[in-house]
Amino acid sequence: MKVQILGTGCPKCRMLEETARRVIEKYNLPAEVEKVTDLDAIMDMGVMITPALAIDGEVKSAGKILNEDQVKSYIEGGK
Repeated sequence: MKVQILGTGCPKCRMLEETARRVIEKYNLPAEVEKVTDLDAIMDMGVMITPALAIDGEVKSAGKILNEDQVKSYIEGGK
């Protein structure tokens, strides 16, 4: 599974990335984190506001900093 963090590197984007990495490690989830910073790639995914979280190429959240429970739910297939 690929967890993508979409953002240019702002503090909120870094915070979401840190949370995702922490959740994956804490719960030993079978996922890898990919940071997407290219604006064209971000816009191609339909994201106009960052940070955004995508799972296997599907955007789950945009414009919000998610907490650990929210990130875990998305990774595990929740909404």
